[in-house]
Amino acid sequence: MRRYYTLTAASTIVPGLGLIRTRRRTGQAIVAAFAIALVVLIGYVLAKGLMGVIRVGVSRLALSVVIPVLIIVAVVWIGTILLTARDNMPAGAHGRPKAAMVVFAALAAVLVFAPAAQAVRYAVIQRSLIGNVFETLRPDGAVGPGSGKDPWAGTDRVNVLLLGSDAGKGRIGTRPDAIMVASIDPQSGETILFGIPRNLQDIPFSEDNPLSELYPEGYNCGDQCLMEFVWTLGKDNADLFPDDSNPGLTVTKDAVSQILDLDVDYTTVVNLEGFTQLVDAMGGVEVDVQERVCIGCKLDAYGNVVGTTGWIEPGVQQLDGFHALWYSRSRAASQDGDFSRMRRQRCMVGALLNQVNPTSMLVRYPALASTLEDNVRVDIPEDDLDEWAELVLRIQDGGSIKSLPLTNDVIDVVNPDYLKIHLMVHEAINPPEPTSEPSSSSSPTTSSPTPTPSQTPSSSETSEDALSDIAATC
Repeated sequence: MRRYYTLTAASTIVPGLGLIRTRRRTGQAIVAAFAIALVVLIGYVLAKGLMGVIRVGVSRLALSVVIPVLIIVAVVWIGTILLTARDNMPAGAHGRPKAAMVVFAALAAVLVFAPAAQAVRYAVIQRSLIGNVFETLRPDGAVGPGSGKDPWAGTDRVNVLLLGSDAGKGRIGTRPDAIMVASIDPQSGETILFGIPRNLQDIPFSEDNPLSELYPEGYNCGDQCLMEFVWTLGKDNADLFPDDSNPGLTVTKDAVSQILDLDVDYTTVVNLEGFTQLVDAMGGVEVDVQERVCIGCKLDAYGNVVGTTGWIEPGVQQLDGFHALWYSRSRAASQDGDFSRMRRQRCMVGALLNQVNPTSMLVRYPALASTLEDNVRVDIPEDDLDEWAELVLRIQDGGSIKSLPLTNDVIDVVNPDYLKIHLMVHEAINPPEPTSEPSSSSSPTTSSPTPTPSQTPSSSETSEDALSDIAATC
């Protein structure tokens, strides 16, 4: 009995180790194969580091190899456990002792089966997620990683448009509830998030946009021509984009590019109906609520707040998906409506980023992956995902994420000065060098130099919506 338990446990720890006593050549071959595979795996991890592991995890081809390998290894391993148990079962064993030995072998097999099954499950989920969320081809004109040791060498900036879509049951068309652009410095990882109000008017189009012929002075018919309607405008004029499968997105990207004077390379579209599931899958989100936010509320034709079913009170709150969505979307009872909502949206982004923990995200990964697969679309090509993973690590390790929302504190949404907006964006990306202070020994009669536009404090530098670290926006 002692030999049975010892050898069965040995095959559980190292596949085939317990077989060496009864099936020497078979056991030695399996142990040798296991040792070689382990050395190769450790060598790969040491040579490639974390990025090597990530590259496997973001490659559908690599995952297609990993899945059957995991299954084969698990089957062989469990087979050696059961074979060791059978070979070493004491002759004449019966009753409780035999039952205990059978249970021991079964538990040993489960110790191998459970993690192997979970690993295969995660690999299958990951492969499906990559295929359904990401594209196969890079968007026309988008900057992308190159080859070599640093795939992002020579790339100035990468700009990603983030759209929160309100498409869903009971709604006609798509109207972005949240419009942001993440502008990333690939070398340092420094990232700036620009928030664009959906009630912005006089939307400019590029000369290459067919809609510029219909709106040569921009999309400027008052409050009936807002940024939130641009997607629908493109969709309604799909005949002007005969080879485009998504003219609404194309027109929105073009408008955002003209508003910020930035080339938009990639787009991430999140269905806000799935935002509730995303937050729940993450276990909720902790937010420092700055103002009372109504739930279920909307404005009637006379501007009165109706339909309120509850409130999110000020203070530190642990919000589930339902309340997090209302915190991010509610605007009826806010003092400045859309702009208050924009501040809360960047606060929500910061709160979600702050609480991302690899361990908890791994535990919750199946639910997260299912939510992402159903509600998120990204036009980054899957062949570039390993380079993008490296870029994300740079943002997390050495960069910072700042935000600059274009609210009514910094711009006039009814009559926007786009030259001013372009200057604000340029200075956020390329902050001016600090000017030296005049020394105390300077003559009091010496006149001060005239400040340049970049030295003159702008409204964005004095308002509560100034460029700031996104983690401190709540």
